[in-house]
Amino acid sequence: MANSDYYKVLGVDRAASQDDIRKAYRKLARKFHPDINPGNKDAENKFKELSVAYDVLSDEKKKKLYDEFGEAGLATGFDADKARSYQRWQEQSAQAGGGGGGFEFNMDDLGDIFGGLGGMFRQGRNAPLGPAPGQDIESSMDIDFLDAVRGFQTAITLQRPVPCEVCQGAGTKPGSRPATCPDCKGSGSKPVTQGPMQFRQTCPRCRGTGKLPGDPCSACRGTGRVMRSDTIRVNIPPGAEAGKRIRLRGKGEAGVRGGPAGDLYITPRIRPHPLLTRSGRDLTMELPITIAEAIRGASIEVPTPSGTIKVKVPAGAQSGQQLRIKGKGVAAHGQTPAGDLYLRLMVRVPNEKIAQELVDKIDRAYDEDVRKDVRL
Repeated sequence: MANSDYYKVLGVDRAASQDDIRKAYRKLARKFHPDINPGNKDAENKFKELSVAYDVLSDEKKKKLYDEFGEAGLATGFDADKARSYQRWQEQSAQAGGGGGGFEFNMDDLGDIFGGLGGMFRQGRNAPLGPAPGQDIESSMDIDFLDAVRGFQTAITLQRPVPCEVCQGAGTKPGSRPATCPDCKGSGSKPVTQGPMQFRQTCPRCRGTGKLPGDPCSACRGTGRVMRSDTIRVNIPPGAEAGKRIRLRGKGEAGVRGGPAGDLYITPRIRPHPLLTRSGRDLTMELPITIAEAIRGASIEVPTPSGTIKVKVPAGAQSGQQLRIKGKGVAAHGQTPAGDLYLRLMVRVPNEKIAQELVDKIDRAYDEDVRKDVRL
């Protein structure tokens, strides 16, 4: 069985940094995402292949094993020290004139010795027959600015694999029960001896499950899941940020043959607001005030995400001056405190002739040049 080259899958070389790997994955994932290519099986398979490659190469421990041993190094129960000892024995046997009994070592042999390559989205002699976890799903959602600030509940409809209604996710016909594998007596592995090393090999008949499956369900063809349009309730917490994913546990693809479901990740896209801007959990609003309110001071009503409040404008307020309203920014959530609302006062000057006359009188009231200290 041919192994995939995860570097080629992502289009990067082996010296690529984690940042390069992440950028390459995101670019290709957007191109082949099932939401962008509905009903395109080739794109779906490519997206799964990309997900597997990224899962391995973005994890330094997995990447190190993969670089040294290939996919065999990722198998459940793989022992790198034993594998290196086995390699050394093979090399010594070859140098001594074939003491290894003519056995030619390769990574497929390691895969047989140390276990199958589960969860690789492939079918073959190492593909697991037992339960397998479902894959994660990624989606995006357009959200109004104030909804992101306050938090809200909504629903999203997706095409996703869900548990088969006929077999309840088991993958076998109702009433059909699995039988104990006669080759490994239910243990899932068999002893293997190679030169000086003794290992336990995944049972080729039951492929490590210890059981032979019952008759496959005709509705789901033995996978335990079917594709359906599913509506999922989503709780958007207060303070949702653009590009920062929201995780819904267990709302991804249903597991194969009763395995656990994957997660759903939603990436918000926040629509801008005409009055408010945001920095972290703080909000800023430009608040128009009249000349009289700026000179005398005033108590005015100001709308906030949590309702209208009374704000006192101090006498002699200047255009551009900021007022801080504690706790009126992004709402608190969990251990995260509420942010603040900053009001940037903007003095509005009327255009009418009478207003111009009043402004002239006000201008004459200045007893010094207001820009006398503006020097570079």
